[in-house]
Amino acid sequence: MSEDNIAPREGGGDRDPILEGDATPHRQRRPFVLHEWIREKLAWLGHITRHQARFFLIMLGASWGVIFESFRSHSWRRTVCYEFGVTLNSVIGGGLIATLFAGTLTGVAAVSQTIYWLGLAGLAKMTGSILVNVVIREIAPILVGILLLGRNGMLSVTELGLLTTGGQIRSMQAQGLDPFLLLVMPRTLAFTVGGFTLGILFSFAALLTGYIISRISGVITNPVWTFFYDVVVAMSSTDYLVIPLKFITVGFVVGLGGCLTGLTATNEDNLRTLLPRGFSRGMLIVMAVSVLFSLDL
Repeated sequence: MSEDNIAPREGGGDRDPILEGDATPHRQRRPFVLHEWIREKLAWLGHITRHQARFFLIMLGASWGVIFESFRSHSWRRTVCYEFGVTLNSVIGGGLIATLFAGTLTGVAAVSQTIYWLGLAGLAKMTGSILVNVVIREIAPILVGILLLGRNGMLSVTELGLLTTGGQIRSMQAQGLDPFLLLVMPRTLAFTVGGFTLGILFSFAALLTGYIISRISGVITNPVWTFFYDVVVAMSSTDYLVIPLKFITVGFVVGLGGCLTGLTATNEDNLRTLLPRGFSRGMLIVMAVSVLFSLDL
């Protein structure tokens, strides 16, 4: 091959990018500007706050949506009624034994001890009011909420989370079906009914067990109907409204929180991320409801 056929090397072909990078002068550091630093920190703080408050705002909007749609007759189609019945059977039927067992343990550990120490201190007349304010009003809603969250709430997180990450929720929306009406509303209302039912059964089991233990040990000698009469008389008119409303609200927020946690899952989520997130959110929701109802506004 002749030298005339050899293409000339383009200019800059012999340049070494590594050497050129070393020869390039280092970029000078920007001078510290106070207002820019404050703006960056405020932007970071706002991002974290908005990310944490996003789920709370979604829950507020979804709560109103569930309440509003539940009073509309055309929202209760056959599939919605079926989902409500299945979830209600799972919440009440599946959690009945666990609730009664937890109530029995609470009666042994809390109710019977309260009756014993009040009788020993000569404050037996305050037994009814203390049992109402401590066991029924404070302990029962929290334990029932934890039972609902651990057994049925996490199940909703798993089911709806897998449907979301698997693309089934988008397929439903593409077919003109509303996942909120078909899944969120009936499940949330089923949790609401289940929270009230299991809360009443839990309270009854705890009081009855505490009475039986105290009667066997000889602390009290009154008949069982007298014991329950003293508890009912100790309840104020506010307790007849607050206690059922607290059970209802706990069931409502646990069911709604579990459904929304599953529906807001992303493609990067899996069971390792969904389950801890759902449990931590559920615990915070239950504790927040308990604290709000305990405040004397």
